[in-house]
Amino acid sequence: MDDTYDVIVCGTGITECILSGLLSVEGKKVLHIDRNSFYGGEGASLNISALWKLFRPGVEPPKELGANRDWNVDLIPKFVMANGNLVKILLKTGVARYLEWKAVDGTYVYQYKEGGLFSKAGGTIEKVPGNNSEALKSGLMSFFEKKRCADFFTYVAKLEINDPKTWGKHDLNKINFAALAKSYDLSTNTLDFIGHAVALYTSDEFLSRPAVETIDKIKLYMNSIGRYGDSPFIYPIYGLGGIPEGFSRLCAIYGGTFMLNKDIDKVVIEDGKVVGLKSGEEFAKAGIVIVNPTYAINTGLKDRVKVVGRVIRCICILDHPIPETKSAQSVQVIIPQRQVGRKSDIYIMMVSSPHQVCKTGYYIAIISANVETSKPEEEIKPALDIIGTIKERFVTISELYEPVSDSKDNFYITKSLDPQSHFESATEDVLRLYKQITGKDLDLTNLPDYSEDQ
Repeated sequence: MDDTYDVIVCGTGITECILSGLLSVEGKKVLHIDRNSFYGGEGASLNISALWKLFRPGVEPPKELGANRDWNVDLIPKFVMANGNLVKILLKTGVARYLEWKAVDGTYVYQYKEGGLFSKAGGTIEKVPGNNSEALKSGLMSFFEKKRCADFFTYVAKLEINDPKTWGKHDLNKINFAALAKSYDLSTNTLDFIGHAVALYTSDEFLSRPAVETIDKIKLYMNSIGRYGDSPFIYPIYGLGGIPEGFSRLCAIYGGTFMLNKDIDKVVIEDGKVVGLKSGEEFAKAGIVIVNPTYAINTGLKDRVKVVGRVIRCICILDHPIPETKSAQSVQVIIPQRQVGRKSDIYIMMVSSPHQVCKTGYYIAIISANVETSKPEEEIKPALDIIGTIKERFVTISELYEPVSDSKDNFYITKSLDPQSHFESATEDVLRLYKQITGKDLDLTNLPDYSEDQ
């Protein structure tokens, strides 16, 4: 550590690893350290022994689960939006070439249905329609509602966000999304799956926001379908941990130095500017320091971060696919807040052996949600009911942090990963910090396409 660097990064989570990769490409001399023995931070993928060591120290995993080489268990549930900013960064940096991908089989949404003459009341999950033709076949809506939803999707598909002439009679900047939906006479349940499972909002705030914002998110979902498969989401073979490892490889290629099993004791700030870090008697100098929030807290700088919530995550090992998903080998299920009387959504992500993350015959389902009560595990019961019988279960409850303000002393703090089912908010954090550090936006245009290599 006793050396001088341009940038020091603490924590090897996905946000930190993307930044170290990008900055090393910019010609910065980077030192990247992590207190853990593995890459990825809370976004790591662990073998079965490491999983048991983390959650059940001193206990051996059941022999029936097989060898470590069969398992790469994610600690968080995330998929990658096929046309989102993370894919654009992967393409821009060439990290896409280091990873192999599979399209996710399907996205489903939970909906509670009232009982009728020929049906019982109760919750069900249905595939999320992402365009007009899928809307006409969807089991989420009545016959007439399908037509109204299809008309709405046709309108969205044809308009261009940056060309108001394509918006028709609506000024999408001036009306909120609820008003736009009312013009198509869309039902509350239809708004539920459009807002939460297509636009991917975590709460009903989208209804009162300018319609243009929600339309932009819907178009991202629609444009992601078919890019690399029939789903808007893709997932890396061998687990999410491959993403931070890929950016770490990029950083190393450009001369970056990595140290695992290395913690820091102090962030050194002199005359209003950061000058480096101390670890024991070692002192690494740098004019820019980027840290995961936990490193700021552990070095006495907890006043630099604020708690913005808590998240519960539940890793479940199953011996069956999620029921009612046509035996899909990878799937996302979103439970909108209103359907279960919450303030925010519950997410389920499931992957299996075709993704090289578990032994054949097993499935990994991970549930995540914002904590809203004093009994977090009871809050995720609707998700536990959906996935069925569980063989092994591991629960974490973590605080979510973000910086109190932008850096004025070249000491930069990333945000915690949220419970959402994708990385778009994490990549927004990357773009935010990249601009603060370099003074320019990251150019995500004119990207190479490595799809033929994947």
